[in-house]
Amino acid sequence: MKRKIPMILLNAALSICAIIAITPILWMIAASFMVPGEASTFPPPFLPSRPSLEHYTVLIERLQIGRYFMNSFIISSAVTLISLLFNSMAGFAFAKYRFPGRDKLFRLLLGFMIIPAQVNMLPLFMMLKSFGLVNSYIGAIIPGLASVFGIFLMRQFIKAVPDSLIEAARMDGASDLRVYWSVMLPLCRPILFTLALFTFMGTWNDFMWPLIIMSDSARYTLPVAIANLMGEHALDLELMMAGSVITILPVFLLFLAFQRQYVRGIMVGGVKE
Repeated sequence: MKRKIPMILLNAALSICAIIAITPILWMIAASFMVPGEASTFPPPFLPSRPSLEHYTVLIERLQIGRYFMNSFIISSAVTLISLLFNSMAGFAFAKYRFPGRDKLFRLLLGFMIIPAQVNMLPLFMMLKSFGLVNSYIGAIIPGLASVFGIFLMRQFIKAVPDSLIEAARMDGASDLRVYWSVMLPLCRPILFTLALFTFMGTWNDFMWPLIIMSDSARYTLPVAIANLMGEHALDLELMMAGSVITILPVFLLFLAFQRQYVRGIMVGGVKE
């Protein structure tokens, strides 16, 4: 019994922390169904007295939240798919190819991870402006097409793949591209799922770059559109909660759908040399 007490206390502490962490999210969902002004009362109720879909109707029909949803979906999906291709190819090259300066170049890339992304936004904006890509989907997509973190994650996973598999494929006449596509990518499926979730969620929740690159409100992503609504409907707390629910729901469902692959990718994607 004495051995079980520390475990019981630990589980109780973790349960309390989980309840504290999830309570604001549950209240946000409940507030989105409240009638106007109900969430602003004191003390605020935890459950709506008369559940209503009024705020979701306003967002969809009058504020056209569906347009912003599609903007976020298009940009996030494009960034995720293309970055998986580029990051996996670069990780494959750094892990299995030997070329002059390979290790120094990889260490240089790792050094760039300490530079805040905000530092690069102004020069990146000026470059895209010179190419005429401001206020375009392409301009919003380009910065996420490859990342040092993604290359690092893929390289560390691919290093653990036995070289004998690649050599056997080459003996069978497979080209480097065929080795990458038919041998390496299937083996990298767990880490690809993990990287895809990281990339999609990061792009979906990104606020700063879409705000900088987009000048046309019709091309705003969901986070930018919701922030813009706060200025116009600052006192409509329930409407803001409904917009927040719509923003987080896709990534939440995506994580639930692929959480096993995500955890598996984290477990097998070691960082040892």
